[in-house]
Amino acid sequence: MSYQFKPNHYYRMPTHFGPSLGPRQGPDGRRFACIDSPDDTMLLATFKADKTQLEKLLPPGFTLHEPCTITFDFSFITNIEWLAGRGYNTFGVSVPATYNGEKDTVHGDLLLVLWENKADPILTGREDLGFSKIYCEIPEPQIIGNEVICRASWDGFEFASLKISGLTEISPDEYAKQSANTSADQPVSEGTLHYKYIPKTGHPGESDSEYAALTPGDWPNMKLDHVKQTDTAVLTFNSATWEQLPTLVHIVNTLSALTLGECTQALMTKTRGGNDLSSQRILR
Repeated sequence: MSYQFKPNHYYRMPTHFGPSLGPRQGPDGRRFACIDSPDDTMLLATFKADKTQLEKLLPPGFTLHEPCTITFDFSFITNIEWLAGRGYNTFGVSVPATYNGEKDTVHGDLLLVLWENKADPILTGREDLGFSKIYCEIPEPQIIGNEVICRASWDGFEFASLKISGLTEISPDEYAKQSANTSADQPVSEGTLHYKYIPKTGHPGESDSEYAALTPGDWPNMKLDHVKQTDTAVLTFNSATWEQLPTLVHIVNTLSALTLGECTQALMTKTRGGNDLSSQRILR
């Protein structure tokens, strides 16, 4: 007799061994509290960008909203419960956008791509949630005084780097006040927007599943411990050949061709606590 799928359990391939383990389902099906973990050091820089260029990257149902910017962020995450205390690093690219569906109108930050340096969060994030996750090598950040350099590479080819200079520390309360004032004339972000796409086997150009999704921005467990800020950052994408990046060249070269304006904000933050993202939802 073949196995049966248990209702209300997370599965992903291979399904033959029972429900899968991951961020939202641990041993014996238990959840992870994410109260005092994980620990996350994030480096972020936002730049003014060309509206016409960014609009070409939007999936169906999405429009840009002002200000027309693009954000690059590196995260170095440790003490992750569902990985039994291990960690991983990420490099993401996002733009402010609005999803206009038949039922939902949602303002947020559309995640264009998220590189990660470990397979497990890539698989769980892509299949379970719809994050646009792919793999690359992301070493620990290079910190020299008030300057930080983050790098991303694939098979030894460095395709991106972010250099943030002149960081000065401010209190979390002061940062919260600044953020409130900055966003007063902008749509309130409801979280991170995604476009999930699963191809249909044997039918190029057709999908088995295709829809927008939202990671709600309410993270009550997250505690902001330290903040440093500046307005000085340099983002470099190195254009590549197919031989250098056989599966990433179309992504990297598209990003390297973007015209970036001035840096509007750069941050280095350290946080504790998180969210298992079980509140992820499909947008209609």
